[in-house]
Amino acid sequence: MRTRVQAALLLFVVIAVAAFAVPLLLFTASDRTQQLVLARSADLDRFASLMDQAAASGDTSAVTAEARRFTELYGEPLVVTDTRRRPVVQTGGMRAADPAVARLLDGALRNQTARPARSLRPWSRGYRMFAESAGTGTRVSGAVVLRASVGTAVEDITRRWALVLAGTALVAVACAVLARGATEWVVSPLRRLDRAVGQLAAGLPPEQSRAGGPPELRQLATGFNRMASTVTAALEQQRRLLADTSHQMRNPMAALRLRVDALHSHLPASADRTYTGVTTELDRLETLLDGMLALAAAEHRAGELTVTDGSDARCDAAAVAAAAYRLWDPVARRAGAHLTLRAAPGPVMAACTDHELAQITDILLDNAINYAGDNAEISLRCTTEGPHAVLTVTDNGPGLTPEEIAQATTRFWRSGRRRHDGTAGTGLGLAIAEQLLAGRGGHLELVSARPRGLRGRAVVPGGGVDGVDGSGGVAGSGGSAGVDWSARVDGTDGVDEIAGFAGVAGFAGVAGFAGVAGTSGVDRTDGTAGADSGGGAP
Repeated sequence: MRTRVQAALLLFVVIAVAAFAVPLLLFTASDRTQQLVLARSADLDRFASLMDQAAASGDTSAVTAEARRFTELYGEPLVVTDTRRRPVVQTGGMRAADPAVARLLDGALRNQTARPARSLRPWSRGYRMFAESAGTGTRVSGAVVLRASVGTAVEDITRRWALVLAGTALVAVACAVLARGATEWVVSPLRRLDRAVGQLAAGLPPEQSRAGGPPELRQLATGFNRMASTVTAALEQQRRLLADTSHQMRNPMAALRLRVDALHSHLPASADRTYTGVTTELDRLETLLDGMLALAAAEHRAGELTVTDGSDARCDAAAVAAAAYRLWDPVARRAGAHLTLRAAPGPVMAACTDHELAQITDILLDNAINYAGDNAEISLRCTTEGPHAVLTVTDNGPGLTPEEIAQATTRFWRSGRRRHDGTAGTGLGLAIAEQLLAGRGGHLELVSARPRGLRGRAVVPGGGVDGVDGSGGVAGSGGSAGVDWSARVDGTDGVDEIAGFAGVAGFAGVAGFAGVAGTSGVDRTDGTAGADSGGGAP
């Protein structure tokens, strides 16, 4: 905005200065040309008078001597003739027989004077011709032609134009400085207000917009500060409520589970069904709590990235895909599915952290494994499409209808035919993935596969290769570089056999960013603690 306002003001300054300078330059040139014409016209009048006297007396010595002295003094040639065009005096090498001089003499003998019609300019060169008749209006006694040099007049015009242009430049510079100051005075409060609005929209505490600029902007900034304080306080209360709730709920839930487990040995066999139902509901509550915390963290992170520069985040999507394949392949085999990996031969750089991309990949793979059904064929692909890195998970399961695909990323939504078949899930997984991708300028695509199944595509803006350490991690990418993907929880296949309780250890010490407790039992050691796909599964 500052550039546009400044450009408009500068355009106005240029037009105003030009409207003042151009007429002044033209007037200066015209005035100096007029001075030249008047001076040479006076000289012509003098020689015409001398020629008229010579024609009356028959003595031409006076006009001859005067013409020669004039040429010696000013260097401007003269030609004086009688009424029959016979030269009386010719000086400076100019002759009456010259075609240009002859035409002027003919006009002067017809009582027609000749003066320069155009004003001089700094680039004018050469000379100008003057002609006048001798005698009276009814009786012509001769003609005078003068070739005047314009050098001195052009130098004067050039000097005057230089002064005018220098003054104009000073005025233009002063106006430009004033325009810049006025623009800054008006735009700076708007820029601060825009930055504060962006921070507020991202859920971050905005800086107080200083009341500056015009009165209207000061009033607007004051009103925004009041509104921002109210909204920030409300958001902070919500965050505190979420954090306090998670802190307070984890300990009672963990204690409840321990007590229920302790009661198991004292229950009769007839109560096993009730006990199983209680533990299942506890698992669902824990998964739901972790899912809500992970979604809140993803939304908060997406908001931060809308107002902060996250462009330094880089990771190798191909390496993340390979690590996810090694982690999820045993889970897929145990579920009766077949997982394959197809990745580009070289690095596929993505503008996000490997932690975020791994969490998104976990969600898509968990969806496919849980909901594609027995003997499902699942493929994981990592490719480059133009300026984007794309991770694609395709299965040949029952898929989703177009109406279901449109709702798949809605929070807590689950397909109707899967809600009643006993498959665990909270309906938050795809919503989390969508928020993580949106924070990095990417998007999630869900389409039906052919001939059957579902295809999920995580499209992320591509990243440069600066900072790649060759192992799939990127230095300085939010602390996620250097993750040891080969690390396992129990030293076997990377599968945590603590069913449904992965990532909950630490109870109240977990800050809600540890990821989503996976219903599939996959536990990452990098803090993502599995991924509950939930929503959007077929």
